[in-house]
Amino acid sequence: MKIAVAGGTGVVGRHVVDVARERGHDVVVLARAEGVDLTSGAGLADRLAGVDAVVDVTSVRTQKRAEAEAFFGAVTRNLQAAGAAHVVALSIVGIDDVDTGYYAGKRLQERVLAGGTAPWSVLRATQFHEFAEQALHFARIGPFSLVPRMLSQPVAAREVAEALVDLAEAGPSGRVPDLAGPERHDMVDLARRVAAGRRVVPVRMPGAAGRAMRSGALCPTGDGPRGRITFDAWLASR
Repeated sequence: MKIAVAGGTGVVGRHVVDVARERGHDVVVLARAEGVDLTSGAGLADRLAGVDAVVDVTSVRTQKRAEAEAFFGAVTRNLQAAGAAHVVALSIVGIDDVDTGYYAGKRLQERVLAGGTAPWSVLRATQFHEFAEQALHFARIGPFSLVPRMLSQPVAAREVAEALVDLAEAGPSGRVPDLAGPERHDMVDLARRVAAGRRVVPVRMPGAAGRAMRSGALCPTGDGPRGRITFDAWLASR
């Protein structure tokens, strides 16, 4: 089949491209370098010609609600308007219980998919193992990195990619069971293991969102698929 990957150059997107190609699929990367602007829709319809499924793993660097909603809303509506035969979207475990600007954008993405005309599937996953390194760049003061206290059950990006390609192959499935990693960790502890000389300073995020993050609201609450690759194994394989 022919699979398009929106965000195909990102942390998960690169794995989605690799997995799809390894399984023999024809892969189309939707990116500016390929003449596609996902936020305006320019060039999108041409790139989707003959595509059986679009895997949307796009992201935006913001915690502002208006910006996140504008981005995810525009990308999702443009995929629908361009005639996507099946949109497979990656979302995040716990976004209903942690009210941040970015998660508001992801919630909007799910609502637009559910209310649109294009067939769809949504997989919510926990943070990736790579999130520990990303957290080092959220707030930096000299040699110090301020990392939020949060309980997480991280999963390997490769395993997320495999699950997304499974959904593309299976056809429209709606929201499927949440995917998480095999173990729970405090993100501060993981960040310290990949800090490479930086000093990690734990930060208790304020308000209800911060309390929810510390209490495990971003971890799965029920049964569902679990990744096999632990953080230790991922770290050793790098």
